[in-house]
Amino acid sequence: MTHEYRYDVEILHLLVSPGHAYFGRARDGAAEVVTTDAEHVEVVAGKGIVGDRFFGKAAHMDAAVTLFAIESLEAIAAELGTEPLDPLLPRRNVVLRGAELTPLIGHAFALESAGGKVSLHGGRHAHPCAWMDRVLAPGAHPAMRGRGGLRCRPLDSGTLHRGPAVLLSPVPLDPARAAVASVLRPSRLP
Repeated sequence: MTHEYRYDVEILHLLVSPGHAYFGRARDGAAEVVTTDAEHVEVVAGKGIVGDRFFGKAAHMDAAVTLFAIESLEAIAAELGTEPLDPLLPRRNVVLRGAELTPLIGHAFALESAGGKVSLHGGRHAHPCAWMDRVLAPGAHPAMRGRGGLRCRPLDSGTLHRGPAVLLSPVPLDPARAAVASVLRPSRLP
């Protein structure tokens, strides 16, 4: 796997949550679920992040690890006129600074951190759920569309560490576009 392009990024947060906070809870509100902002996480090929709610779940194999650009959250806060939004509340696993993610859809890429490397396959957009209006701010759900992050499949096992990192990409990226909402394609579902 060759990666022609190298981008200095920062891994700001590594979120691990053993339970779902939003699924099937329309009337009850978000569940109180313990969430850890870890210094490092173990990623297992084909399974996800050890201890996370999607680890080893067949329905989530292609989306077991979610990457998110902090610039998206900062742009959403600016658009909504709010104070800075808590980067853990959208519940994305890997919160990065300096990474344009959308061009990685359909490609294998890697994150190097603290001497280790984890390869991932960019699967699809991480679409926001309606709960974003409640947990972040009114209007966050529509503002987050097209910039909710990237769902990925881990291609190999390794450890990701918070702090300086390098994103190895097979395609050119523009870190200045990390906050830009991608154009959403119409769904094939009825």
